Amino acid sequence: MTDRETTQSTDVAEVEAAEVAVAEPAAPADTAAGVLTAPAPVPVASTDPGKWGRVDESGTVFVKTADGERSVGSWQAGEPAEGLAHYARRFDDIRTEVELLEARIVSGAGDPKQSLTSAKHIKESLVDAAAVGDLAALEARVEYVLAHAKQAIEASKQAREAARAASVARKQELAEEAEKIAAESTQWKAAGDRLRAILDEWKTIRGVDRKTDEQLWRRFSKARDTFNRRRGSHFADLDRQRSTAKARKQELVEEAEQLAESEEWGPTAGRYKQLMTEWKAAGRAPKDSDDALWQRFRAAQDKFFARRSAAFNERDAEFTENAKAKEELLAEAEKINTNDLDSARSHLHRIQERWESIGKVPRERVRELEGRLRAIEEKVRQAADQQWRRTDPEAQARAAQFRERVEEFESKAAKARAAGDNRRAEQAEAQAAQWREWLAAAEQAVATR
Repeated sequence: MTDRETTQSTDVAEVEAAEVAVAEPAAPADTAAGVLTAPAPVPVASTDPGKWGRVDESGTVFVKTADGERSVGSWQAGEPAEGLAHYARRFDDIRTEVELLEARIVSGAGDPKQSLTSAKHIKESLVDAAAVGDLAALEARVEYVLAHAKQAIEASKQAREAARAASVARKQELAEEAEKIAAESTQWKAAGDRLRAILDEWKTIRGVDRKTDEQLWRRFSKARDTFNRRRGSHFADLDRQRSTAKARKQELVEEAEQLAESEEWGPTAGRYKQLMTEWKAAGRAPKDSDDALWQRFRAAQDKFFARRSAAFNERDAEFTENAKAKEELLAEAEKINTNDLDSARSHLHRIQERWESIGKVPRERVRELEGRLRAIEEKVRQAADQQWRRTDPEAQARAAQFRERVEEFESKAAKARAAGDNRRAEQAEAQAAQWREWLAAAEQAVATR
């Protein structure tokens, strides 16, 4: 057998061995949970290049596949083994690229779409790749990478959809909250702060499609504008109210300052009380004006009441002295002798005149002192009444008439006895006794008046 025949025989044997060693590329299996099962590792071609290819006598390099040998290039620069090793290293380079691609996609560090594109390019390049190695195993590995990339893309899509749904839901919540604030809230500062916080959070939310985002933004923006208009209207009304309150309080201050010099203590104190009620009803003016006006109002009020207090203190001192003077008059009046009624009346009259000229006393002493004077006046009045009853002309006349009748009947009784007419004498004596009783009663009535 010639050398050429020997070589051809050897090539046929290697091809048959390769057909046994190289399996048909299989798609990666999916478990029920969607977890991909990785194929067997791709063997390193450079450790045994002859296992995966050969170089013929013409320098043509062949790789063994399931469909037979395929020419991958030519080697004319040196020994056939060197050429085979060269193409094996090319295979290992592709293998390394696939491994790196797989590592990135499995770890999640790589972009699934980019990894899918790269894996597709590698798969397409394997059809006529100028490399010697286990192309079937490498293709199976590429299929695994492709499946993993597709799965990652789908997972990324689902994650984006979930994130989008969450973002839409959150913006929906924020828009609804803003609408509620716009329609109901009167806590202007807190509500304004909350709307600013909503806007800050709004800017951080990503992943919402343009159409939905614009619709939600219009709702939020409208709510914010509505709130701002309501708040602006509120503070405009408040400014008007405070301006009105300022003008009204200015009037009250001016009146209070005019009253500060008044000496009509009672009516003015009552008016200050009314001014305070009107001040509270006027509402709040702008803070700086309100504080300044209040200081003026209080200053005027304090001035009046300080003057009144000083006047009252002076008056109280005068009233105390008046009370002492009236006590001295009472001591004098209590010594009046009512037996001499004319003198008693005259003395009391002089005391009353002096009493009135003295003036007022402390309020807590009025009842006591006036009561003592009234008691003395009553004593003199009762003495006068008793004297009048004793000297009543009509009562005296009746008593005199009764006395005359007694004397008349006693005279008749004496004459009858002298004449020996006992019956008439007894009748006259009986009548005299009756009139005597009436006389005694009349005299008693005069005496007890």
